[in-house]
Amino acid sequence: MEEQIKAMRQKIEAAAAAITDSKEMYQLRKQYLDNKAGQISALMKNMRDLAPEDRPAFGKIVNELKTWALDFFTAQDARLKAAELAKKNAAEQIDVTMPAKPHKAGALHPNTLIANELIDIFAGMGFTIFEGPEIENDYYNFTALNTPKDHPARDMQDTFYVSPELLLRTQTSAGQIRVMEKNQPPIKILSPGKVFRSDDDATHSPMFSQMEGLVVDKGITLCDLQGMLDVFAQNVFGENVKTRLRPSYFPFTEPSVEVDVSCFECGGKGCRLCKDTGWIEVLGAGMVNRKVLENCGVDPDVYTGFAFGMGIERIAMLKYGIPNIKMLFESDVRVLSQFNE
Repeated sequence: MEEQIKAMRQKIEAAAAAITDSKEMYQLRKQYLDNKAGQISALMKNMRDLAPEDRPAFGKIVNELKTWALDFFTAQDARLKAAELAKKNAAEQIDVTMPAKPHKAGALHPNTLIANELIDIFAGMGFTIFEGPEIENDYYNFTALNTPKDHPARDMQDTFYVSPELLLRTQTSAGQIRVMEKNQPPIKILSPGKVFRSDDDATHSPMFSQMEGLVVDKGITLCDLQGMLDVFAQNVFGENVKTRLRPSYFPFTEPSVEVDVSCFECGGKGCRLCKDTGWIEVLGAGMVNRKVLENCGVDPDVYTGFAFGMGIERIAMLKYGIPNIKMLFESDVRVLSQFNE
């Protein structure tokens, strides 16, 4: 029996010497020291085959083996875990003296840059911000803005309808109606947001960003509009830029105008950007139509106002020299990272 126990001890030592993982060592320990299935525990079952006088000596030998095995496996487990910890620390070691890896700074989208710039400009002139819903009803998007029932803009090929009465707004002017209904003049608001139209080419997109402004008060004239647009143009395109108003037509303004700025690329001499005219169209505007004021409960004999609207993408394309509007929607980092102000 002593020889058998000696052989088991040597077997344990040999098996442990070949193990380099603490989990494998745990399995080996369980193989010998498990209370039910362990090989050392199984030795005690042989006691019943011994004479009574031999049992105390046998029990002593088995207990000594068990005590040795417990100490042996504890030491082996500590050795392996120390080695594993040292290996992990070496793998995770950081040289604090090495220079940090450079990370490219993010850049705001051109639309965001322009929107922030415009908001800053008009906020400096006393405008407050109003953001209306993107899903509008027909009344706010068309009827209240004096758009005739047979106007082409109401057609399904131009407007995205959700239901017969609900649609994706085609202009942020709808928000101006909501403001005038709830507030008496003086009113001075800027309404930015997404708008949707069934149009798609190099300079148009089915979804784009628009920013519209509204001023209503006593004694407001077209001269006030041009003076405000002069400040806008000089802040965005340069202090030498001039504005020009050309007659136009919009259902919600009368008179209506198209607003041009003198070409900031050639100084008005004529170039590719301005198509040799010296002027670039940037937005539409006009005096608020009397019917629109009446629809909102504002007395047109007491108050007058002007409104203007511009596409943020158009301003971004002009200012940054972007040839195709789709470049603003493709999320190409190589393009967007160039605009960081």
